[in-house]
Amino acid sequence: MKENYCLQAALVCLSILCHSQTSALERRSHLHPSFHGHHEKGKEGQVLQRSKRGWVWNQFFVIEEYTGPDPVLVGRLHSDIDSGDGNIKYILSGEGAGTIFVIDDKSGNIHATKTLDREERAQYTLMAQAVDRDTNRPLEPPSEFIVKVQDINDNPPEFLHETYHANVPERSNVGTSVIQVTASDADDPTYGNSAKLVYSILEGQPYFSVEAQTGIIRTALPNMDREAKEEYHVVIQAKDMGGHMGGLSGTTKVTITLTDVNDNPPKFPQSVYQMSVSEAAVPGEEVGRVKAKDPDIGENGLVTYNIVDGDGMELFEITTDYETQEGVVKLKKPVDFETKRAYSLKVEAANVHIDPKFISNGPFKDTVTVKIAVEDADEPPMFLAPSYIHEVQENAAAGTVVGRVHAKDPDAANSPIRYSIDRHTDLDRFFTINPEDGFIKTTKPLDREETSWLNISVFAAEIHNRHQEAKVPVAIRVLDVNDNAPKFAAPYEGFICESDQTKPLSNQPIVTISADDKDDTANGPRFIFSLPPDIIHNPNFTVRDNRDNTAGVYARRGGFSRQKQDLYLLPIVISDGGIPPMSSTNTLTIKVCGCDVNGALLSCNAEAYILNAGLSTGALIAILACIVILLVIVVLFVTLRRQKKEPLIVFEEEDVRENIITYDDEGGGEEDTEAFDIATLQNPDGINGFIPRKDIKPEYQYMPRPGLRPAPNSVDVDDFINTRIQEADNDPTAPPYDSIQIYGYEGRGSVAGSLSSLESATTDSDLDYDYLQNWGPRFKKLADLYGSKDTFDDDS
Repeated sequence: MKENYCLQAALVCLSILCHSQTSALERRSHLHPSFHGHHEKGKEGQVLQRSKRGWVWNQFFVIEEYTGPDPVLVGRLHSDIDSGDGNIKYILSGEGAGTIFVIDDKSGNIHATKTLDREERAQYTLMAQAVDRDTNRPLEPPSEFIVKVQDINDNPPEFLHETYHANVPERSNVGTSVIQVTASDADDPTYGNSAKLVYSILEGQPYFSVEAQTGIIRTALPNMDREAKEEYHVVIQAKDMGGHMGGLSGTTKVTITLTDVNDNPPKFPQSVYQMSVSEAAVPGEEVGRVKAKDPDIGENGLVTYNIVDGDGMELFEITTDYETQEGVVKLKKPVDFETKRAYSLKVEAANVHIDPKFISNGPFKDTVTVKIAVEDADEPPMFLAPSYIHEVQENAAAGTVVGRVHAKDPDAANSPIRYSIDRHTDLDRFFTINPEDGFIKTTKPLDREETSWLNISVFAAEIHNRHQEAKVPVAIRVLDVNDNAPKFAAPYEGFICESDQTKPLSNQPIVTISADDKDDTANGPRFIFSLPPDIIHNPNFTVRDNRDNTAGVYARRGGFSRQKQDLYLLPIVISDGGIPPMSSTNTLTIKVCGCDVNGALLSCNAEAYILNAGLSTGALIAILACIVILLVIVVLFVTLRRQKKEPLIVFEEEDVRENIITYDDEGGGEEDTEAFDIATLQNPDGINGFIPRKDIKPEYQYMPRPGLRPAPNSVDVDDFINTRIQEADNDPTAPPYDSIQIYGYEGRGSVAGSLSSLESATTDSDLDYDYLQNWGPRFKKLADLYGSKDTFDDDS
């Protein structure tokens, strides 16, 4: 720190000395000053034309980090018109004016009042002007000048990263580039050696080195082995001042990892592996594992295994487990303890990826011997064949031998075998098996037409160990015998046109028939068609065999008539080609039909033919139309009659009865028009439907007297009532009757009770009705009927 302060003091002295010399030179020559290092104002060696002005520049540089007690004199401003009488005032403006840089307005001296740091700001641009002190009138135009901060070595070098990580392959040659580290110095690289850096290695020798000027780290030792040491820590230093004493320095750490290369072959840790396998093991079962060690990693350490020699190459195989890098020995084919009890294999382990650079290190493979011992096991019985096929004729008697299956115990004990049928495969129990010798027999006759193949499974188990059993499929084919006669392939029906006898016969068959036989083809076709022997000379029809399992039925004559016979039944005999042949008689129906001139069928009905002889088609249509019209008229008439309104009370000459309509409620007035096509009464019990009337025959019969009678469908209620009153008044012998109607809804359970007198004539009532005599002639009949019992007896 003392050295820095001394250097700053010397620079200040040098600056003052330069100021005095430059000032004297400027006053003599009036040359415009050049701004060293300020490239915008001019280039070094370029002659600049001076504009006429009276400024004299004293100093342009100031040293950074100056920490003296007094402000640093930067320079002095002076004008030619300044006579020293104090009338001129110097003004300073621009960057840092008034805060960092201050000016003595009388002398023009500029001082720096603060410590400057070049790394924060390298230069300042200021404006200077001379004005009249009293009037502030500019005496000279303003002029710009630059103050540059001179650098000192106050910043140590810094690396871009605190730590670095790098990789380099193992066994790399000396001088192999690993990584380049870079440091920077904030000092001015154009001034002195403050920013000139030199790199050196502090830790990491003798494995690595670094280039002093570039910072590139390189390997320094050959054949560095990753398997011996994988990671190295290196410390690099960067020092300024060209590495000389007094320079500042910075360090960084570099972690260098050696990456793997395939420089090591795989090696088995032992020369012989012992394994064993049971003879009961199935193919694909694991026998054992081998592993060769390879110190390399990744794909350089991948190992594959192969069997290269040995007497068990056909029975065993080896695969590679890439997760554990092991060779897995598996059973390829079944082994038999009784046949061979030991096998030997030669297994090779080799690298998958080989680096040609290291091929000279030797073969990247190794071999080992694997010995496998076969262990004895109690094995299940073995059938002599993997499957069996037997044949038996259909309809064979129960107990017929179908065939035999045979199994044996492969073990040295040769245990006896017992046989059985898997009943899940023989649900109908068609077969049985001898448990000792394996002969299969039928239990019932078989029908090939129902099932032509039967598949069963047979078990073979050791007598002494029933858990040791084997299973074999047995297919049984049912052979066909000719036990089904042929029949019509379809329900055939023939048609023949009626014609006269003079018309020539047609060469076309009436119908072509074929047959079907359930038996096998060997016992079926060829079919032979013929007529039965008793009607072989049938005068009406004949059968011609086409010799292709079909036959045609032809007419032997003409003149067929529906009036004589409209249906013929023709028996046809069909024989098959089996041994012995089977035959059946089938009946063919032939109808006689009416045809047009082209032979197209019109009708095969005899009654239709008779109708056509008497009536034409038009007449039949007319008759049917008349019948339909009559039916329509009858329906309309019945409909109108139902809609017709009938009077409330029916009058008949022979029998006149009281019309009594029973309702659930009582009450009303004289507005009831139910029987006379008036609006529907408001009875809640009958508002949704029609309440039928009930006529109650009165106890007394009387003959109606001639008088006025209202029309049956009259809707004049007043006329109807007046007529009835008149009849009642003029016929004293007629018993009175009431027509009870509901004239309005009064409500259920009326406390007034019923006003009807219909049932009072037959009851022993003690009520006194003599007051009816005072009601006038209209109630005379009621008074005579109910007024007094004596009166009633006299009248009767």
